[in-house]
Amino acid sequence: MIVSAILLPVFLAVLVIFPPYVLTVVVSVICGIAAYELLHATGARINKRILVYTIMAAALVPAVLYLFSQPLVTPNNTQLILAFFAFVTSILFILMCLLIIEIMLKFKTEKQIKFLQILAILCAGVVIPYLLSSLISLRTMPLGPMLVMLPIISAFLTDSGAYFVGMAMGKRKAFPNISPNKTVEGCIGGLIIGASGMLIYGVILAFITPFTIVVSAFILYGVAGAVVTEFGDLAFSFIKRKCGVKDYGKLIPGHGGVLDRFDSMIFTAPVMYLLVIAVPAIAIS
Repeated sequence: MIVSAILLPVFLAVLVIFPPYVLTVVVSVICGIAAYELLHATGARINKRILVYTIMAAALVPAVLYLFSQPLVTPNNTQLILAFFAFVTSILFILMCLLIIEIMLKFKTEKQIKFLQILAILCAGVVIPYLLSSLISLRTMPLGPMLVMLPIISAFLTDSGAYFVGMAMGKRKAFPNISPNKTVEGCIGGLIIGASGMLIYGVILAFITPFTIVVSAFILYGVAGAVVTEFGDLAFSFIKRKCGVKDYGKLIPGHGGVLDRFDSMIFTAPVMYLLVIAVPAIAIS
């Protein structure tokens, strides 16, 4: 509880108050640590070079996506921004090539890299960072400070709702072979609280901002976000059970590793980003 009380306000400040590049740096660090935790849990740490390549690639993906979201051509910084973008993209490309070379060199040897290990490396180095970088994409959009809160609210309230309802009322196991502590009552409670919290967020925005709020869109956000949040949590719980680990790490006292805290966000953030594009809920009057 003490750790959450300290880290949550800091993370919210990074999301809403500080410029988007600060969020990019934070997401890059999170992705790098998450890459290490996933490779450690799955046993895909083939050697130190592959581990380093994967962590570096994971940390660079958010930077590349942030640069993609910026207006690159302006009178004052055209050459500088384009040069930096080319540099970061080139480094990421080189890292991916080095990973492929490592895999090819070990092909049909005693240290051959298995296909499942390759998938873990690609997920840790590219897929997870790409999905989690949807937070950056939301933050850099018009009305970004309000939009970036959508996946945070959905994931936090759904997870908290499932936990507390499960503790108070849970009797029937929902997925005993994957996540023994999850109950049917907890899952239902998480869905209801997550969806309701998103609707309340929309109503609050309608009262405190001059923007037009589409309530039906917030209902859609709430339901979709709650479902995806629980699915994401379950998916990463499956990986832990399959790999025989209790937590992905011990970085956050009492909460496990970075992946233990951001597992559902990896699914929720991109879904919210797509919904914001397809079904806008906030419009400037």
